Amino acid sequence: MGDETRAHYDHLAPVYDQNWAYSPDFLEWMSGCILARLRVKYGDRVVDVGCGTGLYARRLAEHTGSVVCVDPSARMLERVPDDPRLVVVRASAEDLASGSTVLPRGQFEAILVKEAIHHVADRGTVIGGLAKLLAPGGRLLIVMLPTSIEYPLFQAAHDRFRELQPSPEVVAAVMGDAGLAVDLSYDDFPLVFPTERYVAMVRDRYLSLLSMFDDEELAAGVGEIRRRYPGEWVEFRDRFAFVLGVAS
Repeated sequence: MGDETRAHYDHLAPVYDQNWAYSPDFLEWMSGCILARLRVKYGDRVVDVGCGTGLYARRLAEHTGSVVCVDPSARMLERVPDDPRLVVVRASAEDLASGSTVLPRGQFEAILVKEAIHHVADRGTVIGGLAKLLAPGGRLLIVMLPTSIEYPLFQAAHDRFRELQPSPEVVAAVMGDAGLAVDLSYDDFPLVFPTERYVAMVRDRYLSLLSMFDDEELAAGVGEIRRRYPGEWVEFRDRFAFVLGVAS
């Protein structure tokens, strides 16, 4: 993760949960998708890489007893609940993969990387490094968006997203090259927002993608959103790829 991306998340930290929690139903659905694939049990050693404020680490800890929460943003980690089950480590995925940051508890039965792999430049090295942290039979789950999304954004944002977002199929191939048995699956969830709330989220640059647009470009984009979605509500399906790799 570069300095600009880290600064984006430092800035976003105070409103992160408000913008990303969406709704209790969404959190329950996403947590269920993650738990079903990671198949964690109490006592498993678990790490959430790019944990943010610990939205999903909190839920994993309910099933495992503890989670190591890793993120490069100090301001995000400040908002992880003060809970003995959540062990906070300030580091990036690159730090873990290179061994420059050594995590407590040795190898892990489960590693979660939710919507962070697109920030990694050398995905082969990082995924390979994370795979080495898995215990025999351990699971690495990368949750990511596909290469096109239905979000009610402005056209320039959609174009930039398609240009930059890695393909889940490519990520799955990289996991296979790292020696993991790979399964790629998709799930989606219907979202409904008051238009004004969604516009406020865009103004907050709730997606790191939006940090690539300056204030003038973002204002023009908000105007485009209002023209394209003139009603009181916006509705779309949030679709995710779940790339699961299992160590032998």
